[in-house]
Amino acid sequence: MKKNFYLILPNIRSCHNVGAMFRTGDAFGVTKIFLVGYTASPPKPQIDKVSLGAEKWIPWVKRKNLKRLIISLKKKGVKIVGLEKNESSRDIGVLDIKNIKDIALVVGNEVDGISEDILKLCDNVVHIPMYGKKESLNVSVAAGVAMYAVSKKVKK
Repeated sequence: MKKNFYLILPNIRSCHNVGAMFRTGDAFGVTKIFLVGYTASPPKPQIDKVSLGAEKWIPWVKRKNLKRLIISLKKKGVKIVGLEKNESSRDIGVLDIKNIKDIALVVGNEVDGISEDILKLCDNVVHIPMYGKKESLNVSVAAGVAMYAVSKKVKK
């Protein structure tokens, strides 16, 4: 049975990041992208240039309220995974989604990440282990790594 793989982009400031996540979402089989809050939506030259057309074939919807979106998806049985490093987050490599039908990956804002009230709504909070001096990646790069990790498990 094919699982739905959603990508949720709340309050992403950079159109280039949005475009990169459309393009990467296409590569890793994202079913739909939710553009939430002030995240820009296509058509927009900066998004279109980076996404290389992916914005034309990946279904996407614009939503205002992240909390309402997550609650709505959870009611439909979608498991929500937040990508954020905190005290209780787990290495994304150990994410177990074998018995999950549909999954949504929430990435955080470039500066503030995912807020605490949204993290509480997530079924899982995962992080990407960092081995260098920096403690974070650009949001579109981190989303790409996470999409790869999730897609490997969704496609099984």
